[in-house]
Amino acid sequence: MHLDCRHMSRRTFFKGAAATAGAVVNVFDASAASGVSWPIGCFNRPWMQKFGSALQPASVPQPANWGLDIALAGIKEAGYTFMGLLTPMPGEPFLAADAGADYLPRLKQRLAEAGLVATMGSLRINFEKSQEDVVQQIRRQIDHAQFLNLEWLLTFGVDKAEDYQMYYKAMTEAADYAQERKLKLVLKPHGGGSGSSAEILRCLKEIDRPNFKIWYDAGNIIYYTGKDPIEELKPIVQYVTGFCAKDCPGKTGDVMIEFGTGKVDFQGVYKELKKAGFSGPTFVECAGGKTLAEVTAGARANRLFLESVFSSL
Repeated sequence: MHLDCRHMSRRTFFKGAAATAGAVVNVFDASAASGVSWPIGCFNRPWMQKFGSALQPASVPQPANWGLDIALAGIKEAGYTFMGLLTPMPGEPFLAADAGADYLPRLKQRLAEAGLVATMGSLRINFEKSQEDVVQQIRRQIDHAQFLNLEWLLTFGVDKAEDYQMYYKAMTEAADYAQERKLKLVLKPHGGGSGSSAEILRCLKEIDRPNFKIWYDAGNIIYYTGKDPIEELKPIVQYVTGFCAKDCPGKTGDVMIEFGTGKVDFQGVYKELKKAGFSGPTFVECAGGKTLAEVTAGARANRLFLESVFSSL
């Protein structure tokens, strides 16, 4: 999909012949007058496109792992003011239950020094442990999120059917515990038990807590299921409180691309969200590029793309 920016904002077009000095015609697209200004943040993931890799210098092209400090600098340079701690990096456990006592204060300081505010963090859960241990893992991560003054906690669901019941019980408890600490628990579509609207609705029914909502990910709907993100959004749109932004060219396709070059109809998705009264944040999860300059430019371009979409709604 390619957006025609002529429809993104007011434009004044000039026409006429030189002999008559031209006539000024004001062309106004009425849809632009009702544009929205939802907040846009960025995850750390564009600067770490190879999971589990050792820390590497920024001279190594992506896919690589350039570390959090480079990610923070890139997010700031790309024009964002808030960010999300999505993908743990080597030596960067983020909210992890086993994060050391000295790590979290230092992380908070580094965020402040970078001129960024972290508002989102992801939960990482080992479901090979007992139900009680899983609950304790989650509680410690919620406490860490509270220390960092986060607003949102992101969970991905589970892949294995045998883990579903443990997940539902753990998230029920987590939703209540997070609410006590003024944190919002949300589910990101991620295949398996959260692959499409049917699985997501099952999660909502089983967990059944007001503090458990959805952060929609249209790119992941395509990546994991190959289904239409707009049609998959409709049954769950009233539960969506945030959006993870990525594009995708097809099932299991490369998501580290420029928005508008894949199959996600961003304008169509956001129109559905707006109709449902959505007013939450969007986090850019992915960006194209191989060099540091290219990745940072890609993150900036994706922010500008979303701003153009928002102005058209």
